[in-house]
Amino acid sequence: MHTLTRDDIEQAARHLYEVMPATAQYAWPLLAERLGCTVWVKHENHTPTGAFKVRGGLTFVRWLKREHPEAKGIVTATRGNHGQSLALAASALGLKALIVVPQGNSVEKNNAMRGFGGEVVEYGRDFDEAREEAARLAQAHGLYLVPPFHPELVKGVATYGLELFNAVPDLDTVYVPIGCGSGICAVIAARDALGLKTHVVGVVSTEAVAAKLSFETGRLCETASANTFADGLAVRKPIPEAFAIYGAGAARIVAVSDAEIAGAMRAYYTDTHNLAEGAGAATLAALMQERETMRGKRVAVILSGGNIDRPVYANLIG
Repeated sequence: MHTLTRDDIEQAARHLYEVMPATAQYAWPLLAERLGCTVWVKHENHTPTGAFKVRGGLTFVRWLKREHPEAKGIVTATRGNHGQSLALAASALGLKALIVVPQGNSVEKNNAMRGFGGEVVEYGRDFDEAREEAARLAQAHGLYLVPPFHPELVKGVATYGLELFNAVPDLDTVYVPIGCGSGICAVIAARDALGLKTHVVGVVSTEAVAAKLSFETGRLCETASANTFADGLAVRKPIPEAFAIYGAGAARIVAVSDAEIAGAMRAYYTDTHNLAEGAGAATLAALMQERETMRGKRVAVILSGGNIDRPVYANLIG
């Protein structure tokens, strides 16, 4: 993947802002009080799909229409936010979108994908099996297979990094959740394009530590399962192209438990009245875990999305 320049990201942002506004970043005083440091929250829960992925979807589909005008539709695998973004982007440009999710996937995310114009297929026991089915369907139906990680997805997502760093250039550390890796790679790309020294810290679930193991051993590691309610983190094997970027560009990777994530979701609600899904709250959970080392610093956390089923949220927030 070629190194993104500031121009690349600014150009992606210009196209993006034809469809959606930039999201806000706020330094919430009660979070600062709770954690003993300045806490900026980047509100990717406030996009048109309720998650950061919409930036990548819109950027990718625009590229696809230009580079592959023959494509009549797309197929992809997702736990929800990637699928919502591609359903919205494909529908806007008149393309069919077939979205493969694992069995038992979030009911509300599935409904949202259909609402944005996608056709949802349930297959397999987890995200990785759904990915294999998506590849098969691409062949069978002549659809363009959208990978979970692609330079155009990263370029689109890097626009939130640009917004954050333009607003708050003197951050010591930014915490970013890791699923397939477009978020952390995009933040690293934006930081490097702007020539900043901010530490970028990845966050994974203790139940899905493949990215952390890979980072610490320097080689790709996969896990047998990824059983966390934070579905955006539930990945068993890292994407090699993403690992190449965050393996070199991240400061460290922190693992947080489901209980810590639930605690962060409650803190978000209490201190900011924002609803965060599991992956969205994981970064705050990591900062809470590292509060002693972060004391007095200027820190940002990416609230990557707020798409969580109501019964699950009600159960965790009580």
